[in-house]
Amino acid sequence: MAKSTLKTPTMEASEELANWVVKGMQEKKAQEIVVMDLREVHNAFTDFFVVCSGTSDTQIEAIADSVDKEVWESGKFHVHTVEGKANREWILMDYYDVIVHVFLKDKREFFKLEELWGDAKFTYIPEA
Repeated sequence: MAKSTLKTPTMEASEELANWVVKGMQEKKAQEIVVMDLREVHNAFTDFFVVCSGTSDTQIEAIADSVDKEVWESGKFHVHTVEGKANREWILMDYYDVIVHVFLKDKREFFKLEELWGDAKFTYIPEA
C-alpha cells in the first residue's frame, strides 16, 4: 500500500490522501461529499471510501480529473485504476488505501453504496 510522508504526525497517510481527494472534489463543486472510514469495518479491503455526486457527466469527469490532479500535486501518487470514465455515470478511482466514487446523482441513489457499508464511520463534508 502506498504511503506518503506525513505532514501531520497524528494523521495516517490514508487520512491525508482522503483529505486531498475531498479537496479535489471541492475544486469542481462536487455535491454531497461523504468520507467513509472503513478502518474498523471487518473484512474491509481499503481504509476509506470518498463518495460524491455531480449533476452532469461533464461535471463528474471534471471532478475525477480534479481529484487526480490534487492527489498528484499533493502527494505524487498516481491512481492505480480508473473505471467508468467512458460512460461517465459512476467513475471509480482506486488509490489502494482510498477508493473514490464519483456518481451522477441518480446513479448514486440507485446503487446506495453508503447503505452497503453502513458499519463505516461517516463524515459529511459541508458544501461551500
